[in-house]
Order: sequence, then C-alpha cells, then structure tokens
Amino acid sequence: MTEPAPSSPSPPSAPVGLRTIAREWGRIGCVGFGGPPAHIALLRRLVVRDRRWLDAEEFEDGIAATNLLPGPASTQLAILCAWRLRGVPGALIGGLCFIVPGLVAILLLSALFLSGEAPVWVRGAAAGAGAAVAAVAVRAALDLIPSSRARSAGSRGHRARWYAYLLIGGVATVTLGPYLVLVLLACGFAELAVRRVPIRTRMLPPFFPPFLAGAPLAAGGLAAVAWLAFKVGALSYGGGFVIIPLMQSEAVTNYHWMTSGEFTTAVALGQITPGPVVHTVAVVGYAAAGVGGGLLAALVAFAPSFALVLAAAPRFDRLRASPAVQGFFDGAGPAVIGAIAGSAVTLGLTLAHPWQFGVLAAAALALLALRRGVVTTLLGAGVLGVFAGLAGLPVT
Repeated sequence: MTEPAPSSPSPPSAPVGLRTIAREWGRIGCVGFGGPPAHIALLRRLVVRDRRWLDAEEFEDGIAATNLLPGPASTQLAILCAWRLRGVPGALIGGLCFIVPGLVAILLLSALFLSGEAPVWVRGAAAGAGAAVAAVAVRAALDLIPSSRARSAGSRGHRARWYAYLLIGGVATVTLGPYLVLVLLACGFAELAVRRVPIRTRMLPPFFPPFLAGAPLAAGGLAAVAWLAFKVGALSYGGGFVIIPLMQSEAVTNYHWMTSGEFTTAVALGQITPGPVVHTVAVVGYAAAGVGGGLLAALVAFAPSFALVLAAAPRFDRLRASPAVQGFFDGAGPAVIGAIAGSAVTLGLTLAHPWQFGVLAAAALALLALRRGVVTTLLGAGVLGVFAGLAGLPVT
C-alpha cells in the first residue's frame, strides 16, 4: 500500500480578501522594527491569535519550512502565510506589501545619509550608528548558536564537526570575501559526505552552479548591481547578516561604489528600518546607480524569495523530512554562524576614528551584557555620533 501524501493545512472557511491581506501585511511592513523575531511575532499575532486564519502548528511548520530556503526567512514566512490564505495572488500581494514600506524608508534615508552635502549632524549619526554594527553582528551570531548546537547534540564526532564548521565559516569571512559562499556550500556537502547520505538533487536546497556563487561580474553598472543582488537573494542561508561580508567585498573593494564608512552606515540603516536586513542591498544599489539602482537591487534580491516559496510550498513537508536537506544544514548552519561572527571583524576594521571604538564598546555592552534591543542600541549610537560631530570630532 502506498503511503498517502502529506496533507496540506486546510484554508480558512471563508476566503480572505486580497484587500485584507494588503492592509494587514502592509501594516506589519510599516511597524516591523527589530528584525525577524519581531516579524514572526507580528505574523503569529495576526494569523494565529487574532484572526485564527492558521492554527499554531501550521504556523510553526511554516517557520521551520522557510528556514530551509535561502533568502530572508521572515519575508518568506510572510509570503507563505499569505499563500496559505489566497494562493499565488495572496502571496504576491502579501509579500509586496510586507517589503515595500521598509524599502521606501531605506531609500529615503539613503538619499539623506549618502549625500555628499549632508550636514555634520547627519554624518555624525551615520558614523555613530555604523560604529555599532560590528557588535550587532556578534549578537546575531550568538543568538543563533543555541538552536544550532542543539542539532549537533549527538555523537562526539558530530559536535567536533560543528565547531570545525563554525571556525571555517569565521576564517573564510575574513580571508575570502565574495567567495565565502563556496565555503558554506562545501561545509554542507562535507556533512552529507561524512554521513554518507544519498543525495537527490531535487530534495536539496536550490543552488545554481557553485563556481558562479562567488564570481564578481567583470562589467560594472546596473549589470553588476543586479548580479550582486541576485547572489544576496539566492544565497543568504542562515539569516540576513550572512550577506554582509559578500556585499562589503563587492560594494567597497571590487566596484568602489561606497567607502567602508558608508557601507557600515548602510548596514545600520538596514537594521533601524522596518523589514529584513536584505534591504541593505537597496542602499548599495542606491550608492551605485541612484534610486533606479536601489529599486533594481531590491527587485532582484527579493525575486528568489517569491519564486522559492511558490515553487516549494506544496512540497515543504517532504523537504523538511529529507535526510539530505537536514544533513546539508547541519554542515552549512554552523558555518553560517561563523561567517556572521567573522563579519564583525571585517566591519570593525572599517572604523576610522578613535571615538568610534568607544561607541562600539558601548554598543557591545548594551547588546551583549545588558541585552538591549538592536534598534534602540543603534539609535543610541547614532545620537552619540551626532554629539561627536557637533563637538568637532571627525565624522568622515
């Protein structure tokens, strides 16, 4: 007897209107400060607690499923929840309404903070917030460690490999720049090889040819912006911060679209605006080619999320149960955490003024010891930067 296919969660008894999806997902997009934890909490409150469109188990399955895909997981969760309610039209409308408010906000702030004629207080705020970003990266890595280590709670060999992958990811971030993603893929496949898991390519997370993953585009301009944005959207396993070293290498070193200080400002803007950290790529696009470059970067970066969710949604149950998928992420997951921690080193090396190191130390104390919120800490660092600029300290 053949085993029945996994059943899909039943939709609400009455179809949810597309206007309702647009309004509610747009509201979350406007107030979703604080990154993925805030987005998940707001979505859970809407679809599980208040509207009862999905039950708690469906929602938790959605969280687990979207973490199997590359790209911004909270954005993909928003798309998936809307897909559960109204299929493809709901997914498209819900996803766009979730993304657009933060995109508009970050492009407006980009015009202000990246202006060559910005007043001293604006440049000071950018330098102060940018100085705190390295501490944010450390916090992001530490927050991911407990759940990842729990997955390696088996044999001593499994735990040893977890630490090895973590170290490899950190070292690769500092030394390899845009080729980091090749190391993340290698760690995932190495774990599969150790476990001798038969690989069925259709059950693995979607990749394009690995040799393309780290390759910069020889041409510059909009083609290079689009290529970088595609890699950001298609390869950001493990959360938004893993894209930071990739973007930093391309935007600062290869194409010189931004200075190191401007890049840390871009990362800070991605943290203090609502929506996913992936919005940072819109700031890079803006620096490269103005508003058109920012919009192009956002379009290309988020397109894989829509494509992957719509393609994989009917098969999420099988993906989650696949030993190949689970084994791959047991290898790539700790390497991603190491990469995020390693990005703190590269970001810290961009600081140019002694007072910024004081701001970084204060931010580390707030985030790591006092466990303050990321948005609050970055805003506080920005205020310190304003004072530094008004006091006559160098801010550029």
